[in-house]
Amino acid sequence: MSSDDIAISVQGLSKCYQIYDSPRDRLKQFILPRLQRYFGQPQKKYYREFWALENIDFEVRKGEAVGIIGRNGSGKSTLLQIITGTLTPTTGNVRTTGRIAALLELGSGFDPDFTGRENVYLNGALLGLTREQIDERFEAIALFADIGEHIEQPVKTYSSGMSVRLAFAVQVQVEPDILIIDEALAVGDALFQKRCFERIEQLVSKGTTLLFVSHDQESVRTITNRALLLKYGRSIAWGLSSKVVLEYRRVLHDEESAYFNVLANDASKRAKATKKASILDLSERDLKGVSENEPVTSRSERLSFGDGEVIILKVETLDVNGKSCSIYYPRDRLKIRVLCEAKASVDRLNIAVRLRNKEGIKIYSWGTLNQDVSIQATSSEAPVFWKQQVKTGDKFEVMLECDCNLGENLYEVQAAVSLEETPDYMAQRMLHWVDEATFFQVLMKRDEYFFGGVNDLKMEAKWKVT
Repeated sequence: MSSDDIAISVQGLSKCYQIYDSPRDRLKQFILPRLQRYFGQPQKKYYREFWALENIDFEVRKGEAVGIIGRNGSGKSTLLQIITGTLTPTTGNVRTTGRIAALLELGSGFDPDFTGRENVYLNGALLGLTREQIDERFEAIALFADIGEHIEQPVKTYSSGMSVRLAFAVQVQVEPDILIIDEALAVGDALFQKRCFERIEQLVSKGTTLLFVSHDQESVRTITNRALLLKYGRSIAWGLSSKVVLEYRRVLHDEESAYFNVLANDASKRAKATKKASILDLSERDLKGVSENEPVTSRSERLSFGDGEVIILKVETLDVNGKSCSIYYPRDRLKIRVLCEAKASVDRLNIAVRLRNKEGIKIYSWGTLNQDVSIQATSSEAPVFWKQQVKTGDKFEVMLECDCNLGENLYEVQAAVSLEETPDYMAQRMLHWVDEATFFQVLMKRDEYFFGGVNDLKMEAKWKVT
């Protein structure tokens, strides 16, 4: 890859902080090592080292959208601050090309005593714009921020939502070469977030490079092309966003399991669950097929995770007659058969599926617990799946079916078996989750029945002459 195509290059990046137990130790560190060096004595450290980042390497191409994910404290914000130049690294280097606009935290770069208008001009100047250029963009900025007459009031009177509206409006209207966003959009309302994501897509389509940090896995999966997963300041996964997000879910699951093991005082399991993972280059891994008689887990360890009391053996899509089918048309009957095996005696189960289209957007999720909730809410006499118990070695299947009211697309089926402590999705433990369990395609007979979009709302038209 040519260096001219690289917008951000991070090589061997590390950041170490010095942690002092008391102000006295800080003073000792400032004075005593100099004296020890002067008198030829071994130098002593009066602090502990905390490495917020260790040996991070990645490159982002111009016009590419890259996500950075990880739990709080994993080093995401530190990485972004170093890239933007507000923090210096301990080792390694960062090279960026072009103008950077960054939305790292609420109100960053705003003077609370200045009005919104004054802060627009201040931020524009910091981004390298002349007053004439800001004048040309001001109306568009004010319209996007949509805070009305508050634009003339001091920023210190703004709510958090108003602050991020104005900050985002300024950053995106200058059309930067590199746009960096760190969780700030989480405080906006749904309509504003939609407007922001639309604007981000416009900028990326025009060649802006995006670095996007969020805990919202769906946003990372759909907005970005590639992603970086950080844990304890280390890079543990780098590659296609969909695969890195799956690895992130596995990390969260392992840490949740470790937490429960701690409560149970199971030291051996805790050590296993909290063991740091080595870096995974998921972009270079190939998907493997699954044979008719193999459990779904055999196709690839990275596509599934769970505690394992119940495992999914097979997932298939069927037609109305129960025959294997992978192509459907609107109004067809879609059946999804999930075959499971119990590795332990257990009850309170929920068998669920999630449908995604080829763009990675979640279209629908539903499980047996959804049906159980409806049954109990209506005091129906129908059997409740959640109360069923399976024994070790039992094999059982669940058939989920509905009318295929989906738009033309390729769909991925994700399948899951979870143990629900309460019948309300409030205390869930994942027993087996499988990505890419199966696929099916929806086509359209345009001369018989046609609609646009992702879902058929079955609209009707009535004609009336007035």
